[in-house]
Amino acid sequence: MTETGSKNGPLSLPPTALPDEPAPGSPEPVGLPSVSGHETSLDGIRALAAFGVLLFHVAIETGAALRNGFVGGLLARGEVGVPIFFTLSGLLLYRPWARSVLAGGREPDTQTYLWKRFFRIMPAYWLVVVVALLLWAEEHRTDAWTWTEMLLLLHNYDIDHWWFGLGPRGLGQMWSLSVEVAFYLTLPIMAALLRAYATRGGVTDVGRRARRLLVGLAAVGALSYVYTIFEFHPEYRPWMNLWLPRSWTFFVPGMMLAVLAAWARLEDGLPRRLCHAVTSSTGTLWLVAALAYVIASTPVTGARFVGIDGLWTGLFEQVLYTTVAFCLVAPAALQPDRPNVVRSLLGNRVMSHLGRISYGVFLWQFVVLYLWYEFTGQQTWTGDLLLNFVPVAALTVLVAHLTYRFVEEPARRLIRYVNTPRSAEPRERALEPAP
Repeated sequence: MTETGSKNGPLSLPPTALPDEPAPGSPEPVGLPSVSGHETSLDGIRALAAFGVLLFHVAIETGAALRNGFVGGLLARGEVGVPIFFTLSGLLLYRPWARSVLAGGREPDTQTYLWKRFFRIMPAYWLVVVVALLLWAEEHRTDAWTWTEMLLLLHNYDIDHWWFGLGPRGLGQMWSLSVEVAFYLTLPIMAALLRAYATRGGVTDVGRRARRLLVGLAAVGALSYVYTIFEFHPEYRPWMNLWLPRSWTFFVPGMMLAVLAAWARLEDGLPRRLCHAVTSSTGTLWLVAALAYVIASTPVTGARFVGIDGLWTGLFEQVLYTTVAFCLVAPAALQPDRPNVVRSLLGNRVMSHLGRISYGVFLWQFVVLYLWYEFTGQQTWTGDLLLNFVPVAALTVLVAHLTYRFVEEPARRLIRYVNTPRSAEPRERALEPAP
């Protein structure tokens, strides 16, 4: 159980007031970023990342991403969708903890939070695991350990596995879901440590608490690079690429955005100026994201499809992918609570729906892709990119829609049958990401 309220006396708002609920008698802030609820503009970011990753996988299967030249390089780095998903998860899942530290409100109940995460991802994931293993794991269908490690997302920690690549056929993208689950499980611990640091010494000032949270998060992000160095010394251990610490640098920017959004709801001055600077520079930030992606598509991040082939290429990849994820997500995350161009582009009905079903797109993409290749009789690393991407994307969207309607949403409603004392986590669609 987590504690509610603040031990250190009143803050700028009464302990019962949330960041988006002003204190009695005060006017409602206008034009500030949301710190709770479902944001359609973030659905659009999810959709872009999900279909970028799908294009990346189709480009690999057709061989388009293997070709020399600028276009091949761009297609080969579509995996940047994974850091984008991680940044979204850091933003959406840490928001209730951030606002509880700054506003003095209650923290999310850990038991409720974990049950929600379980019902959000595991039922649909289990369905795909069963289908993929029954289709393509003939020699291992009776292997209890294979079923156990795949159903429980433990396969990232098996350094002596039987499959080639990142997972059994049809499940190669699930390595990132294993990282995501590790983040889910450790987030309450990280949040508790950050809270202890932010409130150390009886600090009650909102600004000081926010700055301490940002400093603590920056330290966590820096540990990713220390961890990467440790991967290569005294010898290279490639399996460590798939463990959570290397990806902290991707989750942390989203968590920092959550802190900034909550801080801006509570204090005028610096935090609101920062939010305004970000949202007014949307085009510039997205251009920076595009340029960072182009740079990442060059040999500075190493050879294609060989994992991390050196310490420096690994560090460059982390920096550039973090830049892409932050610059793409930040303008959407800090948009004010009112209609604007970004919300129109990313939060329209089509983008919002594609974002809602993006988890199914992530889960089914390899199953659909491999079945399509078997149906059409094509060989790996052959075929036209566009002529394969269009039908694969259409079929994946169809299956994802059905999974969302008949598996994901009914599973989410099962939380009502779990005996949880209270629910403090808002209904947010954090991605369970991909590839």
